[in-house]
Amino acid sequence: MKRESTFQSYQDLLVWQAGMTLAESCYLATARFPREEMFGLTSQIRRSAASIPANIAEGHGRENSGSFVQHLRISQGSLKELETHLILSRRVGLLAEADLQSLLGQCAELGKMLRSLIRSIQQKNSEK
Repeated sequence: MKRESTFQSYQDLLVWQAGMTLAESCYLATARFPREEMFGLTSQIRRSAASIPANIAEGHGRENSGSFVQHLRISQGSLKELETHLILSRRVGLLAEADLQSLLGQCAELGKMLRSLIRSIQQKNSEK
């Protein structure tokens, strides 16, 4: 079932924009991590953060609501993975508490947006 899109591009989606902002924030935060973490937590945080908007874009590009929801759920999983890496970074002293709270706040908002979009798509599909 092809979905109707009121957006010209995935870049118009507020959830994608929020994902990109979070990924950018994570890149900036990990730039201060020690060099020996480049292939450890730095890499894990950056990979999971970048995965969130990438999966939103990929799902939107499939032009199928079921596939879009599946990719939004993958983004949710990447978001939880990111939160875990951030919490671990704080626990091992790589991330300041204020930075952790700021990033987790962005994560929480993005999580709400993802859940809301998934519900909205599913509701539209059930009405058809």
